Amino acid sequence: MSKLAHSEHEYVIVGAGPAGLQMGSFLHDAGRDYVILEGSDSPGYFFTRFPRHRTLISNNKIHTGYTGKEINLRWDWNSLLCEDDRLLFKTYSSKYFPAADSMVAYLKDFALFRRLNIKYRFTVTRINKVEAGFEVEDQHGNKNLCAVLIIATGLSKPYIPPIPGIELAELYTDVTINPDDFVGQRVLIIGKGNAGFETADNLIPTASRIHLASRHPVKMAWKSHFVGHLRAVNNNLLDTYMLKSQNALIDAAIRKIERKNGELAVTFSYAHADSEAEQLFYDRIILCTGFRLDDSIFDQTCRPETVIDDRLPLQTSEWESANLPGMYFAGTLMQMRDYKKKQSGFIHGFRYNIKMLHDLLELKYHGVPLPCRSLPCTPEAITSEIIERVNVTSALWQQTGFMCDAIIMQGNRADYYNDLTVDYVQDKFADHDHYYTVTLEFGQDRIDAARDIFEIDRPQRDDVARADLSTGIHPILRRYSRGKLVTQHHIIEDFLSEWKEEVHVKPLRDFMKSELFITKNSPIDVAVTGIKISQ
Repeated sequence: MSKLAHSEHEYVIVGAGPAGLQMGSFLHDAGRDYVILEGSDSPGYFFTRFPRHRTLISNNKIHTGYTGKEINLRWDWNSLLCEDDRLLFKTYSSKYFPAADSMVAYLKDFALFRRLNIKYRFTVTRINKVEAGFEVEDQHGNKNLCAVLIIATGLSKPYIPPIPGIELAELYTDVTINPDDFVGQRVLIIGKGNAGFETADNLIPTASRIHLASRHPVKMAWKSHFVGHLRAVNNNLLDTYMLKSQNALIDAAIRKIERKNGELAVTFSYAHADSEAEQLFYDRIILCTGFRLDDSIFDQTCRPETVIDDRLPLQTSEWESANLPGMYFAGTLMQMRDYKKKQSGFIHGFRYNIKMLHDLLELKYHGVPLPCRSLPCTPEAITSEIIERVNVTSALWQQTGFMCDAIIMQGNRADYYNDLTVDYVQDKFADHDHYYTVTLEFGQDRIDAARDIFEIDRPQRDDVARADLSTGIHPILRRYSRGKLVTQHHIIEDFLSEWKEEVHVKPLRDFMKSELFITKNSPIDVAVTGIKISQ
């Protein structure tokens, strides 16, 4: 019998998917003592199984007309952050919607070329809290001890809604994807996300009837700007529904599922008919309700608190467990703070979260200050920096309104920080008198209120007085004092999303002149004066 292995590290990362590799890459470059633990024999195991129909819906736009690496990441939703240009995803696929197998190949090479320290075939079976930190044990009893634990397992367990009779449904994770297995059948799909519509799209030629059901109406990504909502590439069933081809969407609560005379009887309570109840019959039911954190690996001594139907761990603004100091989360598990609003559940969002998390770990455990640069405290210098940033940043472009640049006024200088989350800035600088956030955002309130997303009135390009009515993506500068919003400035939207002309620059420069003049000559106590927000 071989002797059990016991290892000690500063950092243990559980999971060698894109999140684990991204975090490992940053720790590797910083020279930290880390190990990535992976249950399979190669990275990216999730993508060997999902999506079931093997086509990603993450954009891979290669020909953008721009040459800079940073700006091109706005339309590259698959690459991890790395200085090695060989590890840009565009070298692995030229397809706009790539094959999942291309992601598997990419992650394998990323781990190899970066020479990441990964232990394969280490299936984590138990994590417990010890005095020195955390102890992570595998299926053979081998243990890894660490001071800081980073969970990057993703959402790996299907979420099963509490519906009586739900065990009669087949899971998205296991159901056959051969459409010939559904010839002439009546199919109910529970869930109106991309997995549900992807499944339905595959069955349109063969199933006799397809219904998709959930409590709430379908949400289109083109309107919400959340890429986890229904994407156009998966919405063929909507045509068949509206053009009376037997398929339908059902907004209703499912009260129960039962078997009757060889059929599956489903009792619905409709959302748009005064909760009218009706029973419909199907041959098969497929459950496409998403995934959740698999918390079975956590011992009772270190079970993280969970939220959102126990799908996600509860976290601080530093992505640290709310009840277990020293345990952090990376990757799609980070989306608790922007759930179904921004892009933290996807590579093109969480890669920036992980970069920020790494910087926070460097600050907290190694005394390395957060990266920032100091600017002269002048309107010209600050305006120039903001304009340069908003025209190239990919982090603020991908994480609209969630990530920001922060400008902290320090007497005769301004400290400029890139790519922090807004909620972290509010936590860190809550006692500071004068600071700004710079974000890129849509006019989402106006978009949500619009009856037709493709027909919204917008201000003319030189109507800077009404820049706050911009619905397209545009920069917003907000000033805070001790956590309270004092004033804000919108840079008017641009058709090409390039904010370089005087119509963009001059109003911002004038705004900063006013801000710095007021602050220099008459310091403001917002708690006393109650200054109104400028529009």
